[in-house]
Amino acid sequence: METKKLENLATQTRRDIVRMVAAVSSGHPGGSLGCADFFTILYNEIMDVDPNNFSMNGENEDLFFLSNGHISPVWYSTLARAGFFPVEELATFRKLNSRLQGHPSTDKGLPGIRAASGSLGQGLSMAIGAAEAKKLNNDNKIVYTLHGDGELQEGQIWEAAMYAAAHKIDNIIATVDYNGRQIDGDVEDVLSLGDLNKKWQAFGWETIELDGNDFESLRNAFKQAHSLVGKGKPIVLLMKTEMGQGVDYMMGTHKWHGAAPNAEQLDDALNQLEETLGDY
Repeated sequence: METKKLENLATQTRRDIVRMVAAVSSGHPGGSLGCADFFTILYNEIMDVDPNNFSMNGENEDLFFLSNGHISPVWYSTLARAGFFPVEELATFRKLNSRLQGHPSTDKGLPGIRAASGSLGQGLSMAIGAAEAKKLNNDNKIVYTLHGDGELQEGQIWEAAMYAAAHKIDNIIATVDYNGRQIDGDVEDVLSLGDLNKKWQAFGWETIELDGNDFESLRNAFKQAHSLVGKGKPIVLLMKTEMGQGVDYMMGTHKWHGAAPNAEQLDDALNQLEETLGDY
């Protein structure tokens, strides 16, 4: 997809995000806004998926697992804009009996969602299991994941990382949203992660560093990652982003990790984000 089209789609996704969380005064806009570019290119250029024929088994298509499930608004918007379900359904976000719960769930059969997530630290383990299943089935498609940097403070992540390297799970591309902020403050202040590049390499992974708010950087990182698939090592993208990207008063702070804008703040955000594809 042309970069300009990706930019327009990402901007519309950001509009969806702030409108969704504002409508119910609940949700996580900060990380969702920061990851809008990643999701946009992943679903519209990188992954081999068919939104018209979604199945839970995911045979012969790429799979994606969102481990940091609290940023569900960006995933829901991306799935809807990619054709998995009607865009108008975004208006039901976090409402009673909605398929679009605060954290992704599978009980109501929302197309595009294969695993419930939100209990942090578990997504990499699930994705490794799916990647192993693809190997056993001689399915050469790729499994993708996304994790928050604060989530890496969970021990299960590193157990899974050791397992993937030891068993040469080389059909997985994990991504860390490295925005440096979590719900209680800066990651460095809460529990420092040290040198993530060297740490993942020490655990036996191939690492790629990139700017997650730049489409060319994203495109080049995925190209490099694809060249490493099947070479015996799992792959992780260390993706620098800005929490709250696109809305100036949400950037540079952790305070919008899980806070919804009021009506005045919503108007301010929408004035900064041009309507490009039409609101739901």
